[in-house]
Amino acid sequence: MLATARQLPRALSAQQRRGLTDLVTLPNGKPAIAYGPPGRSGTNGRVVTVFGSTSFLGRYLIAKLAKSGTQVVVPYRDEDEKRHLKVTGDLGQITPLEWDLRREDQIAECLRHSDTVYNLVGRDYPTKNFDFNSVHVAGAERIARIAAENGVTQFVQVSHLNASPSSKSEFYKTKALGEEKVKEAFPNATIVRPAIMYGHEDKLLNNMAFWPILWKLNEMQTKVRPVHVLDVAQALTNLSIIPSLAGSTLNLPGPSTLTYEYLLTLISHVTYQPPSKAPVLPKRVALLLSKLSQKALWWPTLSPDEIERRYIDDAEVEGDWEKVGVRPDEIEDHAITYLRRYRSA
Repeated sequence: MLATARQLPRALSAQQRRGLTDLVTLPNGKPAIAYGPPGRSGTNGRVVTVFGSTSFLGRYLIAKLAKSGTQVVVPYRDEDEKRHLKVTGDLGQITPLEWDLRREDQIAECLRHSDTVYNLVGRDYPTKNFDFNSVHVAGAERIARIAAENGVTQFVQVSHLNASPSSKSEFYKTKALGEEKVKEAFPNATIVRPAIMYGHEDKLLNNMAFWPILWKLNEMQTKVRPVHVLDVAQALTNLSIIPSLAGSTLNLPGPSTLTYEYLLTLISHVTYQPPSKAPVLPKRVALLLSKLSQKALWWPTLSPDEIERRYIDDAEVEGDWEKVGVRPDEIEDHAITYLRRYRSA
């Protein structure tokens, strides 16, 4: 028994020895030590902050980062909205911190230990507290500026494929203006422009299955390039280990260009539901009903800007998927996974 006790310190010291493979070089050139086995139960030495962590894309990005052993700081506004993120990583991997977009001290607290910052914050519709400009432009510039002041070496701004300063949509316009402000505050920032995303909690396939009449605008001929949310999350995860892409703008459209008519037909076939016979609303009538519903109802409805977006085709640009090491999937390969629950039987 005495010999075993004497051998214990020697055994522990042998287990605690480190190899050169445990030394990780961060994008800023600083060294970090990896602990434990590779993967979820280990630590790769990286610390990442994901603003917009409770969003549709945020949950998948955090899960992939945590799975690789990255410690993820999760800023949140509502206690209940971040609970599901705690189990995406092992014990101690997910660090939730309360924040407000207008509180610079809270933003600094969320990113002061991080080497990489992702900004996924966005609004699909304006509210009395946060309009498009305060979130997509002023808010993005504020986060980027504070990140630069605190020595963050990698900043990733998630925009939209259709971002344009001359767009008829205020959403797309402010996304483009936000890119410019981020570049001014953080010149080496990486801009990522994904197309509309689909997945389990999306606002594309689910809304089409539940409210097909709202997608019949423009005679259902609007062209979109939907992309799988898991593909976008993987691309963003890969960016954290590809420092050569810093300062570039990456377009991430889906592999195919489809119309709303095609998507509604696909949903009808997968769910075994007959196509909707609802009439196609003229744009003026849809805008009028949208404005009235926003004044009469307290819960979010289809905003006038969202109706404007239903008439705008996705930009026909070349995708940059090879640069991030991802091959995007076709929507037909995953439609049944997310639409099976809408079958009556």
